[in-house]
Amino acid sequence: MMRSLWTAASGMNAQQLNVDTISNNISNVNTTGYKKERLEFKSLLYQTMERATLDKSYTGKPVNLQVGLGVRPIATSRVFSQGNLERTDNKTDVAIQGQGFFMIKTGEEEVSYSKDGNFKISVGADGQNNLVTSEGYFVLNTDGEPVSIPSTVAVEDIAIGPDGAISYMKNGEQQDLGIKIGLVQFPNPQGLEAVGGNLYRKTSASGEPILEADGEVVKSTIAQGFREMGNVNIADEMVNLIVAQRAYELNSKAITTSDEMLQQANNLKR
Repeated sequence: MMRSLWTAASGMNAQQLNVDTISNNISNVNTTGYKKERLEFKSLLYQTMERATLDKSYTGKPVNLQVGLGVRPIATSRVFSQGNLERTDNKTDVAIQGQGFFMIKTGEEEVSYSKDGNFKISVGADGQNNLVTSEGYFVLNTDGEPVSIPSTVAVEDIAIGPDGAISYMKNGEQQDLGIKIGLVQFPNPQGLEAVGGNLYRKTSASGEPILEADGEVVKSTIAQGFREMGNVNIADEMVNLIVAQRAYELNSKAITTSDEMLQQANNLKR
């Protein structure tokens, strides 16, 4: 009888983590570039009480007698589907259409990656202004250097092309700065490690970043004046939340029922 208690308890623990994951998705519904997560489960070991057997005459027991021992969360997979684009008309807001990631310099030698294109202009002291994130991290170009814009160029004159090329208007003509916002892709984006702040870090599972400008990959495009919204569907998450809640309740009911059965067995008189 104790088997059912541990099995139901594993189900409650798993569904609690499932609710945590769903809650995180819902809380990030308005987070720019957020990609929803999905919790994956695996069954635990099975206890085999009688094996299926067939003798030489092909007679015997055709099926096993087994009982499962519960469930455990195995992974949180991230869904990198395209989110809706929202128009902002901000010259430094850009959205990626495709599988690309922005390169963000988050340390002296550290580069992180992001889908969040809500960029700002940081005034520099060397006659150059830099394109940065809201936290002040440098956005990198295809050469792995910070995207710098001459201080003489007004923000409203900046134009960013679909390939990430930056230009500006001067005397009614478009002047190319000769730099492009760098985009990279990964062999396995599911292997990226989320570190918060809309940033990801490469891992051995994700593979090395492939620069779109040089790699043989399907190129992404950049839309200026837009931001990519999170790909969370509230209706789907609410359904998932209800299912998780019901599963949690049923597991708790299984524990209560098992406890009552144990109590009845304990009260039996010889």
